[in-house]
Amino acid sequence: MLQGPYSSLDRDRPLIRLPVASFTVATVLLPLTGFIACLFISLIYHFEDATYTHCQVSNYLPSISAAISLVPERYIWRCCIGLHSAPRYLLATAYFNFYRGRFANRLPELLLSGLALLCNLAENTGLLLLTYVSSTETYSVHKNGFIVFIASSLLHMLITCRLWQVIRRYYVNPEEVTSYRWKVRLFLFNVSCCAAAAYFFRRHNNYCETGVYTLFAFFEYLVVFSNMAFHATAVWDFGNKEVMVATPPEDKRY
Repeated sequence: MLQGPYSSLDRDRPLIRLPVASFTVATVLLPLTGFIACLFISLIYHFEDATYTHCQVSNYLPSISAAISLVPERYIWRCCIGLHSAPRYLLATAYFNFYRGRFANRLPELLLSGLALLCNLAENTGLLLLTYVSSTETYSVHKNGFIVFIASSLLHMLITCRLWQVIRRYYVNPEEVTSYRWKVRLFLFNVSCCAAAAYFFRRHNNYCETGVYTLFAFFEYLVVFSNMAFHATAVWDFGNKEVMVATPPEDKRY
């Protein structure tokens, strides 16, 4: 009998097996490193263009929209966000399945789980929209993408904190308690930074004061960093789980 290079046991082994913690860290590092690279290049090579505003006053930091709209920053950012978007959609689905298992007999939480999934998907879609349509190309589309991203992100954080408050009430896993506490802290910090960024943006447009747009940009960075950190809490939520890519068993192929 001729024997192939692989046995049935080898064929049925997972092609890829990766801890969710490593999967999550890699997913978060993509936009983080991409943004830091874009910011560094903008400050070093495109400082005047990146910090220019209609007020024509001195500013020292570019907004995120400005930092990712120039070349090559635009392509670096698009590459990183494009690569990280598929894992983000996968994690959104994983969270929904996780909540369904925990709240199988609790209708209000099940409904919130569905809403959290929709917000998570909308957040990622809004991020893709504002990424691939820069502010220098079609400002209205970029602006709407940013609004969708921020609104769905805040709502997703709020719903997630509520769901994890219920989980903490009925489960005593130390990692889940830690995850809940950090989620609440990061959500409150994110809301505070959003409010500060909105205040300085409005003040800049109304009074054109030197350095105010820099403060807006700084708090905008903190909004993004805290958003990334919030999603990174999946390290605690799925600490013992794995992402696997495998072929179906031999006897189940049709």
